[in-house]
Amino acid sequence: MLKQYLQFKLSQKLSPQQIQLMKLIQLPTQAFEQRLKQELEENPALEGGKEERQEDELDSDFDNSTDDYEDNESINAEDINVDEYLSDDEIPDYRTHANNYSSDDEEKTMPYAAGTSFTQHLKNQLNTYRLSDEERDIAEFLVGSVDESGYIRRELSDIMDDLAFTQNVYTTEDQIEKVLKIVHQLDPAGVGARHLQECLSIQLHRKAKTVDTELAVNIIDNAFDQFTKKHYKKLLHKFNITEIQLKHAISEIEHLNPKPGGSYAGNNRIVEHVVPDFAIKIVDGELELTLNGRNAPELHVSREYNNMLKGYKDAKDKSKSQKDAVIFIKQKLDAAKWFIEAIKQRQQTLFVTMSSIMHYQKEYFLSGDERNLRPMILKDIADEINMDVSTVSRVANSKYVDTPYGTKLIKEFFSESMKNDKGEDVSTREIKKILETVIEEENKKKPLTDENLASILKEKGYPIARRTVAKYREQLDIPVARLRKKI
Repeated sequence: MLKQYLQFKLSQKLSPQQIQLMKLIQLPTQAFEQRLKQELEENPALEGGKEERQEDELDSDFDNSTDDYEDNESINAEDINVDEYLSDDEIPDYRTHANNYSSDDEEKTMPYAAGTSFTQHLKNQLNTYRLSDEERDIAEFLVGSVDESGYIRRELSDIMDDLAFTQNVYTTEDQIEKVLKIVHQLDPAGVGARHLQECLSIQLHRKAKTVDTELAVNIIDNAFDQFTKKHYKKLLHKFNITEIQLKHAISEIEHLNPKPGGSYAGNNRIVEHVVPDFAIKIVDGELELTLNGRNAPELHVSREYNNMLKGYKDAKDKSKSQKDAVIFIKQKLDAAKWFIEAIKQRQQTLFVTMSSIMHYQKEYFLSGDERNLRPMILKDIADEINMDVSTVSRVANSKYVDTPYGTKLIKEFFSESMKNDKGEDVSTREIKKILETVIEEENKKKPLTDENLASILKEKGYPIARRTVAKYREQLDIPVARLRKKI
C-alpha cells in the first residue's frame, strides 16, 4: 500500500557573498593583505589608494545596498539602469576613518631567510670529498633525502630501490651504508642520522675525548633505552660509576642538538614574524584597543569603468559587443562594491569582537596576571555582541593581540570554568598556571606524581581529580614524574 505525505524541512543556506565574508573574517592581517592584492589583480573595477575628486563631486559614504548575484546569472543588457552606476554615491573613495586604527601599517612584505638551501649547503660540502661517480650519486641522493630536522628516515632498502628506478644507479645496502658514513661527517654534526640515538652518537664522537664524553658515548651506544627512561640507578650499577660522574655525562648529552637540521638558518623557509592584528595599551589606567591599520586599506571603484558606462549611455547606436561589455562592467562593479563593503564589515566584526574580549578580561589586561583570567567560552562573547559562535571562533583562532605583556594568540584567553572549594567559578587557565608553578618548584630528585599534584591543588582550594591533573599536565607539555627526574 502506497502512502503519500508531505515533509517540511527548514534549512539555512549561506549565499556565496556570506561565505566569502566568513573567509575574510578568518584571515589574519598578513593573509588578508595577500587576499586584497589578489582581488585588486583580478578585478579591474577595484582600485587601491586615495582617488582624486573633482570639486563638484560629493564626498559621500558608500551605499551599503549591493545586489546579490551569481556568476552564472543571466543579465539582460536592455534592463540595465546605467544611471544607477553613474551616481556619485556609487564611486566612493573609501576607508573607514576612525581613531581605532594603528598607524603602524608601513611594513607590507614578509622577510625571507637569505642564503642557499639546506640541501645545497650539504651538497657543497660533498665537493671537498674525493668520491667516485657512483659514490657521488649515492651521496647526493642521501643528502636529498634529509628532512627539515636533519634526519634520513627512510629504510636503506627503499633508498636502494629508488636509486635503481630513478637514478639508474644499481648498488647494494652495504655500499649505501658506506657512503652514509661520509654524509655523517658533514655539518651540522648529526645530520643524516636515521634516529635520535644515532644522531646523538655522531655528535658525541665528534667531540674531544674526555672522561665525561666517553661515558656519554657509552651510555648512548649501549644503554640508550635506560637513559631515555631515566633509570639512573640501573645506569649507576651497569657502568659502576658515581652520581657525580653520571651527572657530568648527562650534562654532555643535554648540550647536544636533537634536530641538527633546525640549526641551519639558510634553508630558505619563510621567517615567521607574527603581525599583531590588534594592540591593547593602558592609558591613564584604562584599556585602549586599536586594530592594525593594515586591515583598513583605501579602496575605490575605478573611474575608468565609470567613464565606460557614460560612453555606453551617450552612444546612440548600441551594438551587441557594447551590451556585452556593459554586462561585464556591471558584474565587476558589483563585485568591487561588495568587496569594499565586505572589508568594512570585516573591520567592524574584528573590532567589536576583540573589544568585547578585552572588557570581559579587563582584570587580566590591566594586571598581566594569568590568574586573573576569567572563565570564558566562545558563546559568552557571541551572546554579548549578538553574533554567531562560529564568527567569534574565526576571529579568535588565527589572530594575535599586542599587549603590555607580549603578543598573545587570542584563543588563549578562552577557557572552561571549574568550581573551587568556595563554589566560585575559576578559569582552568588559572589552575594550569598554579600547576605549572608547583611543578617548577618541585624537588627534581623526587618529582611529584599526578596523585601528589592533585593533593596539593586540593590544599590550595582546587578539588580536581588525578586524571584531570594528568590531562592539564599533558596540555602544558609537561612529562610524567619519572621523566622529570634529575640526578
